[in-house]
Amino acid sequence: MWFEILPGAVIITTLLSVPIYAMYGLDKLAIGNAFRRNMDERFSRVMYQRDFRLTNNPYQMNGLDAIPDEKK
Repeated sequence: MWFEILPGAVIITTLLSVPIYAMYGLDKLAIGNAFRRNMDERFSRVMYQRDFRLTNNPYQMNGLDAIPDEKK
């Protein structure tokens, strides 16, 4: 009958969803933040590099106060 497919479907769905939810814990251990920044577009990559260069932590909120003043 049609319900004989349910155990296999549940197993496949569970196994395919494990990496998605495991990344939360792995990111928390590896980078100290549970969420990664989106790097799909060039602008996002440039902003990531800028934040990392300015504060050595791309997940820390920063603004103009994070940019050091020029020495004259």
